[in-house]
Amino acid sequence: MRRVRKALTRPLVIGGPVVAVAGVGFGLYWFQWWKLWQDETVQEALPEVVATSAPPTATAETPSSPVGPQTLASGELISHEHATWGTVKLVQLADGSHVVRLDNLDTSNGPDLRVWLTDAPVKEGKSGRHVFDDGKYVSLGKLKGNKGSQNYVLPDDVDPARCTSVSIWCDRFDVSFGAAELARA
Repeated sequence: MRRVRKALTRPLVIGGPVVAVAGVGFGLYWFQWWKLWQDETVQEALPEVVATSAPPTATAETPSSPVGPQTLASGELISHEHATWGTVKLVQLADGSHVVRLDNLDTSNGPDLRVWLTDAPVKEGKSGRHVFDDGKYVSLGKLKGNKGSQNYVLPDDVDPARCTSVSIWCDRFDVSFGAAELARA
């Protein structure tokens, strides 16, 4: 009877720590808690023109475009899941392309952060942290840095007039770190 008991406990003695180490490894990968103490600062200038695949052809009948970038809408970031502040601008460049500009962004770092342009209303506090994936949204890409000023190009098929807010979205946990309502200029 003693040999049977030893034979049954041996897999538990070896398997238990293996499962625990695997669980800790998965938890570290999934939560990436160390990013909360790591800041990534990005300082980009507002582009004059966004590069496109084909250069526009100039003709004598081409109407003149504005001299420089024009702010179409802007708003101040409010906090949701993490303390977040800064200014968001929807800017039309001289060539007619659009960018979302984050000025003086300051938020927590985290796993899988994205910049989303959405049609969702911005709600104050923690009640607004899950609303941005309920409606229409377009991901403009990974957040380049959790601090600083940066630009995100809108795809050509996105109508900027239909978008009313910008969210710093954590795709891993489906939660907004912070968001701004875009008020038309």
